[in-house]
Amino acid sequence: MRLNGTEDDLAAHEYPATSGELIDAYGDSRIELQDGTETLGAVLGRLGSETFHSADDVRTTLRGGVGHEAVGRRFYSDRDAPTVGEDGPEQLSF
Repeated sequence: MRLNGTEDDLAAHEYPATSGELIDAYGDSRIELQDGTETLGAVLGRLGSETFHSADDVRTTLRGGVGHEAVGRRFYSDRDAPTVGEDGPEQLSF
């Protein structure tokens, strides 16, 4: 996840600040994700009203609140064993 310069704006912002204040100030800022982009306003807007006490609080909330486009391949784990009735990936020989 990349905040594309918004991180500096968030660091300089005066806290405490509500999600509404941050949306008004930076809502159109784009967050780059693994499979697309999302606006800061969209992420904070769907999480409801919250008061942030620091830029770190905002960053933590953004990391937890971004959509599924942030994770790359959904439901993928090369560490999990196949479930019952599932063969799993074909084995490759090098």
